[in-house]
Amino acid sequence: MPATSRQAGSGCSLTDLGENDLDHLRFELAKTEDEIQTLRQVLLAKEKYAADIRRQLGMSPVDNLKQNLSKGWQEVQTSAPYLAASATLEDISHSSVYVRTRDGFSQAGQITSAVLSNVGEVITRRLAQMRALPLPSPPRNLSHTMSVPTMRHSSTFRSFEEMVGNVKDKVTGGLSSNGDTSGFERRYTRNPT
Repeated sequence: MPATSRQAGSGCSLTDLGENDLDHLRFELAKTEDEIQTLRQVLLAKEKYAADIRRQLGMSPVDNLKQNLSKGWQEVQTSAPYLAASATLEDISHSSVYVRTRDGFSQAGQITSAVLSNVGEVITRRLAQMRALPLPSPPRNLSHTMSVPTMRHSSTFRSFEEMVGNVKDKVTGGLSSNGDTSGFERRYTRNPT
């Protein structure tokens, strides 16, 4: 920037300052920067010294962090913004809108819990009913414990014979010209239902 447009820290323009004033300001700036550097070095040395003391006392960096956080939290809790926010939240928690909303959510939760409980009971009851049903019997080996004539007169065989006869009639359109039923004799009449 040109020297005419710059402002000094006191608010006056640099053109109003004489050469001696500018030299004095430069000297003060250099002196202040040196002091800042010295303070940083002293602070770093003090921090190292404090860390060494903590180590000798058996305190870990985590303990130091906990202590700092605890102090910070105490300072926050006693700060004016925190106290104001706490008072505001307290007022909100006692407001009628908040109470109605909380009660509504509570009631909705109870209703939802009851519905889910009923659904669970229905499912449990249905599973119990299904468990009570007989399981399909395992496949049986066909052994020759029954004679063929006895088998032909059983109700299962007659039912099977009728079913096959019905299917054959539908496929062929009735009895063939010679009346043959391909090995199935129609001894039994079909029961009308």
